[in-house]
Amino acid sequence: MTSNKKIKTIYLIAICGTGMASLAGLLQKSGYRVTGSDTNIYPPMSTLLKSSGIGIKPGYQRENITEDIDQVIIGNAVSKDNQEVLAVQEKGIPYISFPEAIRKFYLQNQKSLVITGTHGKTTTTALLSWVLHSAKRKPGFMVGGWMKNFDCNHAIPGGEFFISEGDEYDTAFFDKGPKFLHYSPFASILTGIEFDHADIYRDLDHIKDSFRKFVKIIDPSGFLLAAFSDKNAQDVLKYASCQAETYGFSSSADWVINDYKFEGGKGYFALTHQNVNVANFNIPMIGRHNIENATSVAAMSLKLGLTTQEIQDGFQTFRGIKRRQDVLGIKNGVTVIDDFAHHPTAIRLTIEAVREAYPEQRIWAIFEPRSATCRRKIFEDKLPKSFVAADSVIISDLFAPEKIDLEDRLNPEQVVEHINKDGGKAYFIPDIEVLVNKLVTECRPNDVLIIMSSGEFSGIHQKLITRL
Repeated sequence: MTSNKKIKTIYLIAICGTGMASLAGLLQKSGYRVTGSDTNIYPPMSTLLKSSGIGIKPGYQRENITEDIDQVIIGNAVSKDNQEVLAVQEKGIPYISFPEAIRKFYLQNQKSLVITGTHGKTTTTALLSWVLHSAKRKPGFMVGGWMKNFDCNHAIPGGEFFISEGDEYDTAFFDKGPKFLHYSPFASILTGIEFDHADIYRDLDHIKDSFRKFVKIIDPSGFLLAAFSDKNAQDVLKYASCQAETYGFSSSADWVINDYKFEGGKGYFALTHQNVNVANFNIPMIGRHNIENATSVAAMSLKLGLTTQEIQDGFQTFRGIKRRQDVLGIKNGVTVIDDFAHHPTAIRLTIEAVREAYPEQRIWAIFEPRSATCRRKIFEDKLPKSFVAADSVIISDLFAPEKIDLEDRLNPEQVVEHINKDGGKAYFIPDIEVLVNKLVTECRPNDVLIIMSSGEFSGIHQKLITRL
């Protein structure tokens, strides 16, 4: 393998994936010449790359692979018969996966802090990164979302810590193991485990097996923090190679949340550790689930040597992440919120958090089934219950339904029918313009619209803001 010092030009195949875009930015700031290609070029990652001066070539073309490329990084979105992959192999250019690149270029001689779990990874990774940065620890980090505090999603380490969002999805076509097994964790947060990624995992136990492997490789001198409320997370704790502690609202957890309340746009809570009072904290985020995320960050930060005041300073100045309960605007009294929720649990928690923050207002939940799992029937029975806290629900058609076999495909009309049978008010509107027209026509001042999708959702956000 070519040494890092000899590498000057790096090419990323599938550069617009959230992790790949972060890595491209890191590499560029580290002094490498970085380019790449993709077929899915849209904000916020395309904006991030272009603002960093990183060229994106429409993919995937063999002629993009030129002789001056020293290292290729291949994202998991491409297959072995990708034309650029074939050109790389023919030319004999060294190639590695995205998580291998993180370890190769950024985890040497660093304390690797890895945030894992089915839900909350991005928020928790971003919050920990900001708290350590605010406390002058100069962490490196890679976050799967755009952090408003930094106006980017990555940083080169200037201190001893590097923070990664540990994804359980597979690594690359040449490495079908989960990404997070490459991150050499010193310490980790496990936010919870649920079945997801039905395109690569057979069932819940298959996913849990990946997490068992992960907790086994945590540095024995490090530690693991896991959500007490999640039974599946607790099931893997016994496999940890390090000290393991739990956090949550239960008095049986090691780190316990007490006296929670939401007032004036902030969540307030007291934290105890094994029955000893630690401190009172507040953070400008909505939802009990985000208080759990903040608790895990507080516990990790304390174990890494930060003071309670340093943690609170970070909490109170945290500005959040784009696409995570992100208020895009208030137009004619109508609040438009963007969220990445695409799993029944995430949808439920997001709507409940918005309900808590806007208790007297009418809430519309607008959902696009887009992820590989949510486009399948797997969650067809669970999805209706996820929307209970909303006043009105609109479900659009599946994104790229043709990629899912008909017998395995989610039936959004069935989901809508179940919601209505259970006393809710739901609509199936497959056409995006019809959907926007309905909202613009029927919304009134003080309504709140939560747009939930793991993708661009046909640009619905800007269409609504323009029309309202």
